[in-house]
Amino acid sequence: MLLWFGIFLLAAGLASFAVDRQAAHFFHDRIHVRLHRRIARTTDWAKGAYWLALSATVFVVSQAGIWLWGATPLLHLWADTSLAYLTSLAIGSAALHSMKTLLGRRRPKDELELELFGFRPFHFDLQYDSFPSGHALTIFCVAVIASAVMPLLAPLWFTIALYLALTRAFLNAHFLSDVFIGSAIGLLTARETVLYLFPNLLQPWF
Repeated sequence: MLLWFGIFLLAAGLASFAVDRQAAHFFHDRIHVRLHRRIARTTDWAKGAYWLALSATVFVVSQAGIWLWGATPLLHLWADTSLAYLTSLAIGSAALHSMKTLLGRRRPKDELELELFGFRPFHFDLQYDSFPSGHALTIFCVAVIASAVMPLLAPLWFTIALYLALTRAFLNAHFLSDVFIGSAIGLLTARETVLYLFPNLLQPWF
């Protein structure tokens, strides 16, 4: 099921290339200041540094607990969950940042302020790093791992992930295609990480 969802996100990302510029102008013109501020207050919930720090802390605490009190199913679950996320984020981020650097896509602000749009491949200019979205990758990694641990809440995790990913487009920090492709990379990377490296977390519907 997650494989098909990932493929759908990829397809949505590819289709979005046709409407990226129009969507950027639509969000810029239609999202008023008050709503923009509300969205801005939530968008960084998908920031990689926060989840990285949380996962690293959980892993250290779980290892300390195992050392102090011995292995328990709960401490093993904490350790595996945090390590699965850290591994997913590392693999996904390596792919994502390689694409960002090599493809060099301009941000929506260049389209809105300067009427400049497109990719500048192999220029290796760090200011052109719109594609794909790192926030989207991060939060979809979180959604997959959270769904592995609490599968009954999977619809909630993915609803939250989709909203937080889309905030990047609503705020014109990224184009729609950046968001959908980043989401797909995060979802598929986390799924494959669980499938091959942490099969004890695997759900039958993954």
